[in-house]
Amino acid sequence: MYGSAPQRLRIQGHELAFHRQGRGAPLLLVHGITTYSFIWQQLLPLLALNHDVVAVDLLGCGDSDKPLDVSYSVTSHAERLEAFTQALGFGPFGFIGHDIGGGIAQRFAVKHPDRLTHAAVLNTVAYDFWPVQPILTMRTPIVRQLAMATLDLGAFKLIVKRGVFHKDRVTSELMAAFSKPLETREGRKAFLHFAESLDNRDLTSISEELRHTQVPFLIIRGLDDVYLSAEIAQKLHREIPGSRLVEMAEAGHFIQVDQPGRLVEELNAFLGVRP
Repeated sequence: MYGSAPQRLRIQGHELAFHRQGRGAPLLLVHGITTYSFIWQQLLPLLALNHDVVAVDLLGCGDSDKPLDVSYSVTSHAERLEAFTQALGFGPFGFIGHDIGGGIAQRFAVKHPDRLTHAAVLNTVAYDFWPVQPILTMRTPIVRQLAMATLDLGAFKLIVKRGVFHKDRVTSELMAAFSKPLETREGRKAFLHFAESLDNRDLTSISEELRHTQVPFLIIRGLDDVYLSAEIAQKLHREIPGSRLVEMAEAGHFIQVDQPGRLVEELNAFLGVRP
C-alpha cells in the first residue's frame, strides 16, 4: 500500500491524497489528528478482500495539500469528505473513523445520513470530552514556537508510545511513518493549524440529533487508551440507538497497531461479511 504513490483528487480547490484497494461495497477509512492514512496499512488489504476501500489523508495531513487559509475543523472535514466521496463515485458507503475521524463520522451520520450504510468509530472523540491535553498544549504560544523551530522527536515518540499497548511495536519504522509529515515546516504548520481548528461544539451541537440517528453504529474502544476516556464510548453506546460497543483488551489509543486482526474481524462482522 505505501510502497506506491497515493492517488490524488482535487476537492474544493485543494488536493486530497488517498490509497484505494479492493472491489465491492465502498468503505472510507479516516484517521485522527496525530496520524494519516498510514495508520490503516495493516487493515486496508484485509478489508479490501470484500470492499472497495479508500484510506484518505485529511486536508493538512499526510500527502494531502496543507493550506492554512481554510478550516480543519470536524465540520469542515466532514463537508470536504462528502464532496470527496461524491467525486469518487461512491454510492452509500461505510465510514470507519479513528480519533478525530470518529468525530467526523458522527457529524457525517447526522448531516448526510442517506450517504452512510454503516459507521464505525474507534477510540473516538465525542461530546465535550476533547480536545485532549497534548493537543491543547500545542495551542500555547511557547509550544507553538518550539514546534515550529524544531520537532522534538523524543517527546513525540513518548506520545506515540503511550498510545500503544504493545510497546515493542513502536519501532523506528513506525516512528518514521508517524513523524514523516512533521519533518517539514509546512507539515508542522498544518499540524498546529489542525489543533487550532478543533472545537468540541462541532459535536456537542449534534448530540441531540445523534440520539435519533438511524445509521448503524459500531463503537470500538481499546481498554488501555490513555488519551480518550471510557466514558466517551459508554455514553455514545447509551445514546446512539441500536449501537454496539466492543471493548478490546491489550489495545491503546492507536488500536490499529495493537489489534489489527481483531479489528478486521469486528469490522467485517459489523459490515455483514461472512467468515
